[in-house]
Amino acid sequence: MLVSVPHPTRSCFCQFELDRTSGELYKDGEKVALPRKAFEILRALAERPGEVVTREELRAQLWASDTFVEFDDNLNHAVNKVRQVLGDSAESPQFIETLPRCGYRFIAQVEIRSSNHTLRGSGVTETVDAPQSPASETRRPAGSGEAVETAAAPPTKNTAPNTVATPGRIGVLLRKHWMMATITGAPIVAVTILIGINLLGIRDRLLPRAVPKIESIAVLPLENLSHDPEQEYFADGMTEELITDLGKIGALRVISRTSVMHYKGTKKPLPEIAKELNVEAIVEGTVLRSGNRIRVTANLLYAKTDRHIWAETYERDLRDVLSLQDDVARTIAEEIKIKVTPQEEARLLGSRAVSPETYRLYLQARYHANKRTLAGFEKSMQLFRQALAYDPGYASAYAGLAETYGLLPFYGGASSKESFPKAKAAALKAVELDGSLAEAHAALGFVLFYGDWDWAAAEKELKRAIELNPSYVTSHHWYAEYLNAMGRHDQAIAEIKRAQELDPLSPLLFAIGAEVYTNARRYDEVIEQSRKALELDSNYALAQHNLACGLLANGMYREAAAEYIKADQSWGLTNSSGLALGYALTGKKAKALEILRRLRETPGESGLTSIMEARLCLGAALCNKLEMLDRLEKAYQEHEAYAAFWNVQPAFDPIRSDPRFQHLMRRMNFPP
Repeated sequence: MLVSVPHPTRSCFCQFELDRTSGELYKDGEKVALPRKAFEILRALAERPGEVVTREELRAQLWASDTFVEFDDNLNHAVNKVRQVLGDSAESPQFIETLPRCGYRFIAQVEIRSSNHTLRGSGVTETVDAPQSPASETRRPAGSGEAVETAAAPPTKNTAPNTVATPGRIGVLLRKHWMMATITGAPIVAVTILIGINLLGIRDRLLPRAVPKIESIAVLPLENLSHDPEQEYFADGMTEELITDLGKIGALRVISRTSVMHYKGTKKPLPEIAKELNVEAIVEGTVLRSGNRIRVTANLLYAKTDRHIWAETYERDLRDVLSLQDDVARTIAEEIKIKVTPQEEARLLGSRAVSPETYRLYLQARYHANKRTLAGFEKSMQLFRQALAYDPGYASAYAGLAETYGLLPFYGGASSKESFPKAKAAALKAVELDGSLAEAHAALGFVLFYGDWDWAAAEKELKRAIELNPSYVTSHHWYAEYLNAMGRHDQAIAEIKRAQELDPLSPLLFAIGAEVYTNARRYDEVIEQSRKALELDSNYALAQHNLACGLLANGMYREAAAEYIKADQSWGLTNSSGLALGYALTGKKAKALEILRRLRETPGESGLTSIMEARLCLGAALCNKLEMLDRLEKAYQEHEAYAAFWNVQPAFDPIRSDPRFQHLMRRMNFPP
């Protein structure tokens, strides 16, 4: 008699098991992450082992209805992803062989597991429970996509028993023994059976597996599937925006953009990346833009074991890209069972639509601003303004413009008097348009601190920014500087440490940490923080400068002089206050005075500020106390940004008790 049997559901090869029904891949019983298209390709190849599956067949089967036309790149990417997961290579394949200009062939032995029958064919073995009575058998030629029903002879006396434990058989055994243990009043036996039976990870698949506790996460740079270098800004921008959205969840620590960008294009194993970033989970994925359509794939993994937790593909109109990012963030929060407050949920649901051109210009502006160069800032301001011309109500563009204006004086791009009012106006507009935007409050707090010297208002805005997005590292960075300037050094140190946890690979934050410790007069930590920064970037000028300050404070004059000179070389300066100080510290006072004279003659070109000149005079004894106080008065009138730290900087300790200096501090409203 002919009978119909279910299609086999599991393809097993080496230590892998591919579950066709659930769409999951296991390695040694542990689920591993594989994007949807990559899984479908692996399934298509494993179902026809030993046969050539052409590229045209894969296109027709998997991309027939796809509106995205980059088929070749997408197929190559998906096959490479499969090989990466399997530990395979195109040069010495163990699983997938490439036939140039033709297609692919699955070359590993495949065992098909089912609970109803046993099939055998070239390259394929299907292992099943032995029948209770003579029955029919369905045979399928190797690689055939159609089942052929044939009559099967009863098993003979010499037929070898089936010895492979399948999920179906284990399920029967488990239920049987559980019932026996319960009836006999020995539940501990049932528990023992449950714990002990985990052949091929079957126990984990029969019972729900709890998601490990996850309180920290990193979003790795999304891969740009267009492979168009001109679109890199878009993939990077989408990565940053997803980080920002996840950062709104207070119970989750989210690693900053600066640190994750170190892994762009990396082949490092995820557990290694997670260890370096000190996170429990990692999100990786891809982004593809085609016209005004966008597709994002996201995979969430428990990094310690590379265990796959969740994957999804989103395709939207570009106008809805902000809501897409919100959806991804909310879904991740749901999957890892992290607590999301009603206020955070509301913020994740509050994104407005934005025109494709506005969003393109905004992401390009962020891309250039993140370079942290004067040229990058100037380009970003131009792009932010263009974005606002398309959409005057886009708060994020105003916040970006405010931050860029605020940073210009620190990079020699404009005077404080010229730039800070523009920064404040843009920040106020951003807050007016969207009071829930952390970046807007942070930018406003920054300019109130450095530009207005309005200490109470600055703290209020910076704390509000941290409340709205606890993982926004810039808020912690600026709040640490504020606390340091106010003389609240222990709080400042705690805040900069929090920033470093969120951005562990940023040399800037360790350099800022050195400045915080400098103002706290903890010079050994200054040296330690500076050297950590230099481990991340050996030519980082700010770290070299801060290291020199720490060495100088510890009386290591020659070492300090060498670092001052290194800093100037890294900055590309031939004449600077640092170089002058280096000469003075090594006994070359005449050279130091000559450099100082040249700097005074060309202050605009040299970047010499009144504060730098005063500090140089103090550190190298190149002028008297009266001259120093005159320089500070001039800096006060010019409203130089770094004046915010006068109340705590060690460089001014020699004149701190002078009545003119104390009067200056009162005029700036410093706390007593």
